Amino acid sequence: MNGIATATDEDMANLGSVVSSLAAIEKTLQGVLAARDGLLALANRLAMSIAEQGDGLEQSDLTLRAVAAELATALRVSDRTVQRRMLAAEVLVERFPAVWQAQGAGLITAGHARVIVDSGSHIGDADARAAYAARAVEFAQNESPNRVRVVAERIAQQYQARSLDERHEDARANRGVWVTDHPDAMSELHVLGPSALIHGVHDRLTEMGASLKAAGVTADDGDHTGADATVAPGSVDARTLAQRRCDLALDLLLTGSPAGHDTDDALLGAITPHMSVTVPATTLMGQEGPAAELDGRTPVDPVTVRKLAGAATGWDRVLTHPVNGGVLAVDRYRPPESLRRRLRARDQRCRFPGCGMPALDSDLDHTRDAAFGGETSEDNLAALCRRHHVLKHHTPWHVVQLGDGLLEWTSPTGRTYIDRPPPPNTVTFAEAPF
Repeated sequence: MNGIATATDEDMANLGSVVSSLAAIEKTLQGVLAARDGLLALANRLAMSIAEQGDGLEQSDLTLRAVAAELATALRVSDRTVQRRMLAAEVLVERFPAVWQAQGAGLITAGHARVIVDSGSHIGDADARAAYAARAVEFAQNESPNRVRVVAERIAQQYQARSLDERHEDARANRGVWVTDHPDAMSELHVLGPSALIHGVHDRLTEMGASLKAAGVTADDGDHTGADATVAPGSVDARTLAQRRCDLALDLLLTGSPAGHDTDDALLGAITPHMSVTVPATTLMGQEGPAAELDGRTPVDPVTVRKLAGAATGWDRVLTHPVNGGVLAVDRYRPPESLRRRLRARDQRCRFPGCGMPALDSDLDHTRDAAFGGETSEDNLAALCRRHHVLKHHTPWHVVQLGDGLLEWTSPTGRTYIDRPPPPNTVTFAEAPF
C-alpha cells in the first residue's frame, strides 16, 4: 500500500491540524454568511417599508429594484442577483428563524439551510413550520445536505395542509426546458418535470450507455456527437458513462431513436428503465401517511405511484418497527437474493459519511474482508459506492460495524464518524406531527 498509508506521524499531525483549522474556519464562515443574510433581509424590509409609502405595485417593484441596485453597486455584483438574495434571505430569516440561527451558530451550513427551507417552503402554518424546522435542523447537524433533503421532505409531508397530489398538480405547471450556455462552445440543457419521468429517462440512458460499453459500440471521438456520430462496432469505447448518456440523449431528442449509437441488432431501443419505489401500504391503499419515494431520493405523487404499482411484476415487502422505524425484515413473494434486498432496504445509499449515492448503484462490501474470515451476513455487509469502496480498501480509512446497522469510520488522522442507516420511509409513532 502506498500514498497516504505511508505518511509519517508528522504528516498525520499536520493533516489533523489542517482539518481542525478548516472546520473552525467553516464554522466562522457560516456565521458570517448568516449575518449577511440578516442584513439582506433587513434591506428587503426597508425596501418594503419605503415602498408602502408609495402608490401601487409598480412603485413597490421599482423601490425594490432601486435598493437592490444600491447594494449591488457597493458589492460589485448584478442587481438582479442581489434582489434574488434579498428575497431568499427574507424567507430564511422571517419564515425559518431557527434554521437561520442554527447556521449563525455554525451548527449547519448554508447548503443545509437551503435544503430545509426549500423542502418546507409550502408549510403555511407558522407553528407547523417551526416544528418542522426544529426536527430538520436536529437531523441536519450530523448529515450532509444531500442526505438531509430526503429526510426533510419526509418530515415536511407531516406538516403540509395540502396533499402531495394537490401540490404536485400545481408544480407540474412549472415544467419546462431551458438552456444555460457555458464557455468553449458548450451548453447545458435543463428539463424540469415529474420526478418519476425524469428518473426514468436517466435510468434508461444509463442502461443504454452500459449496453454500449458491453457491446463494444462507440462513436468516432472527433467533432461528432449526438445524432451525427459514426458507429464503430467492435472497437474499444473510451467514453465515460456520462459521455455515452449525453450522446444517446442527443440522439433521441434530435432523431427520435438512438440510431447514431445503436447496436447491430438495434437493441438499445428495447431497453426500458428500472426504478425503485418505496411506498407504505397505507399510502398505496389511499389512506393518509408518508409519501412514496423514488430510489430513496425524492417523493412521488400518489396518483403516479399507484399506476406504477399496478404495472409492477413484483414487490419487496419491508417490515419495520412501529416505534423507531428500523427495518425488521425484508421478503418478496418471488424472491431472489433476499440478503441483498434487505441490506439495500436498510442502507438506501452509500454508507460513507455524507455520501448520497443510491444503494442500488453501490457495491455490497464486506466490512471485514471475506479473505480474512469476514462473514457474508447482515452484520458484516454495507452498501458502498465504488469511490468509497476503493477508499476503504486502499487508504488508511477504516470502518467497523457496531451493530444495528451503525458504522464507525476512522479517518487517517484518527477522527471517528458514526454513519447511521437513514430513517425508512414508514409510519412511526415516536412523536406526533404537531
